[in-house]
Amino acid sequence: MVTLSARATDDSVSKLAEDAGCARGLDWIAKNSAWVTEQQIRLSEIPAPEFGEAERGKALAAIFQAAGLKVRTDETGNVIGESAGSQPGVVLLVAHLDTVFPAGTDVSVRRDGNHLVGPGISDNAAGLAALAGLARALSESRVRTKKTIALAGDVGEEGEGNLRGIRALVESYGSRLASVVAVDGPSTDYITTQGIASRRFEVTVNGPGGHSWSDFGEPNPITAIARGIVKFSAIRIPDNPRSSFNFGVIEGGTSVNSIPSRASVKVDLRSEDESELSRLEKALQDAMSAGVREEIAWSAPGANNETLSRVNPFNMDFKPIGSRPAGKLPSDSPLLATIRSVDSYLGNRARLERSSTDANIPLSLGIPAIAVGGGGKGGGSHTPEEWYDPAGRDLGLKRLYLAAIALAGLDR
Repeated sequence: MVTLSARATDDSVSKLAEDAGCARGLDWIAKNSAWVTEQQIRLSEIPAPEFGEAERGKALAAIFQAAGLKVRTDETGNVIGESAGSQPGVVLLVAHLDTVFPAGTDVSVRRDGNHLVGPGISDNAAGLAALAGLARALSESRVRTKKTIALAGDVGEEGEGNLRGIRALVESYGSRLASVVAVDGPSTDYITTQGIASRRFEVTVNGPGGHSWSDFGEPNPITAIARGIVKFSAIRIPDNPRSSFNFGVIEGGTSVNSIPSRASVKVDLRSEDESELSRLEKALQDAMSAGVREEIAWSAPGANNETLSRVNPFNMDFKPIGSRPAGKLPSDSPLLATIRSVDSYLGNRARLERSSTDANIPLSLGIPAIAVGGGGKGGGSHTPEEWYDPAGRDLGLKRLYLAAIALAGLDR
């Protein structure tokens, strides 16, 4: 039965590609890879730091508008372009607007042989460019679908954005949402079907501060945090369930010859299992508290525990700054069968992957969702030397185009 069902889906994708309207869209994709690359460069060179995506969103909205989509920007800052369907239901394709790079970063794109190099050129200008190409291909095809196809550039995927953009989109569409495809990065060799849970924290230690010479021996918030980091970094991280941690930002102090009165660290914890994530969170709290105690003990040699607790000059704050729920697409999901069938038609081979993307939110709510790349190749993600190679871009665009129409249903 499974084999027959898969063959039927493969046949339907083949027939879909032969439809005159769909064929026009595929032909446009084959001939306009250079145009899509131009849009990618233009979008990538518009700064979009966390909570500062508006200008890039305006540029994407203009592309959607020119393609004839019904365009709006919601209160959260998401830019949405819709190709209306004849029946209820929405197929959402979403790519995040924001980057990990702070305001003031030089985001100009340079060419290095066949590569485009610049912060965010792959993550996620590649995804945004794919939406731009998809909007034009749908316009050129003039196909009508049963479900509405919605393309969205969303905010808040990176860093402390806490997936606020996709949360708002899922809430807005509600029960109309049939499936979600997150377009994240370029690669076509994966299908993310499992969302990895993550929790993010900011640990802040406040103290009296002082002069590096005259007040030497006073407890130092930076040293307390450093002790905590070393302690936590020594704990065992399991391979199964796969888990990770990262101390990503450390801040504090005013000058080299001053004992700081404040220091903080931001931490990212991830795991395939929520219970393991809770264990890591508790271990982090314990390690940072132990680091504070050790720093106080160092500054007051010979003092007993009762004395140390009474004279504690520190105040430690352990604040959550983000949480991403886990979720997994069932192996027998029609969404997975559709993208597999599209891959079969296009001759593309893709493995199943686990990651933390916009797909986490719909997956956690039982809404069918995957994350895929927009086409081409890339590397150096989250670094200033991030790169993108447009070779193979049309494969990614055709993949998204056929999947979107197949999921929405051709209205003949």
